[in-house]
Amino acid sequence: MVGKTNTSILNELEHNFQHVPLGCSIILEKQAKEIILKNIKASINPNRYYLIQRIRNFQHQSNLPLTLKNFIQLYHYPLETIYKRGIWQRLTFEAGVSGEPNSKNEKELGTCILKKWLSTESYSYFKFVLDLAKKGFRIDLNSLSPVEKTMCLMLHYDFWQNAGGFASLESSIREIGKNQDVVNEIIEVLEIRMDQIGFMEIEIDLPYDQPLKVHSRYTRDQILAAFGFSSFESKSSNREGVAENIELNTEILFINLNKSNEHYSPTTMYIDYAINESTFRWQTQNSSRSDRGKGLSYIQHQQNGKRILLFVREENENQFGNKLGFVFIGEGNLIEHFGSKPMNINWELNEPIPAYLYHASAKLSVG
Repeated sequence: MVGKTNTSILNELEHNFQHVPLGCSIILEKQAKEIILKNIKASINPNRYYLIQRIRNFQHQSNLPLTLKNFIQLYHYPLETIYKRGIWQRLTFEAGVSGEPNSKNEKELGTCILKKWLSTESYSYFKFVLDLAKKGFRIDLNSLSPVEKTMCLMLHYDFWQNAGGFASLESSIREIGKNQDVVNEIIEVLEIRMDQIGFMEIEIDLPYDQPLKVHSRYTRDQILAAFGFSSFESKSSNREGVAENIELNTEILFINLNKSNEHYSPTTMYIDYAINESTFRWQTQNSSRSDRGKGLSYIQHQQNGKRILLFVREENENQFGNKLGFVFIGEGNLIEHFGSKPMNINWELNEPIPAYLYHASAKLSVG
């Protein structure tokens, strides 16, 4: 009944099954709910000792070789279960079933996978990084296209988190390849992540080059790098709901569907939801009005050639406490607006919203 969402059954239980079909509900007795929650948490979030024990005993449970893919398939673990406890090669070493891995850049690898790549769903971006990994990250930046250079910048921030730190972007990427154990684990993880993607990416026609695809999911830092807000020398500090690049004449809208009091104040609890599969209602910041400033720029965006791009996520964090990535739902064109301070704007989308995201969003429109 829940259908495909980017939230877990655990999260559905804790929030009273928000994603059941419209008009339906699932109600559990308090004690039954607590027992089910306890059992699910124990099964998907084992402690480090228990996880290592299972790695050690894998050979007694399966005839397949011990690989990350085979292990998570046997025990139905999400990758977050592994990477909350350490990188795979370190865990297998501690289980006594593999040699000790080279620790160079191990911490950065673990953070990259857990905090960035498990929040990303983009076949094209993962394929690009996988191809680099299979070449040992030995790149010649001058031989790459502008879009490929931008994806290298996204990778730089995925892996190192911070601006600069190296003589050049090329040396940053090459540094990742200096530990073959890191490279091997990157290859294994990315192949799994690519297999887990169950949708088709869609190209978007913009008057400039950028690497992001419609319906794929990206972290905020990846989006800011892709649209020129971050450079190798300077990382954008933007954490607001909008980001405008005047040079590109483009404004990015970062939209959270399920806004909780934990992460939002009463003045930022904007009401955003899908009216139908091709129309999204978005509420501006509280200061926007239709006769001046930012509000007027939205009304006139088409005649001024300004691109409005929408990135939407279901909620701020997943069950593991990781930030969810934003789904790129494409370009919006204003078809209606009403109200003031804040304004309510209906954006017409060039591509229908993915079914699972539309379901989560439309549910909010009826409460």
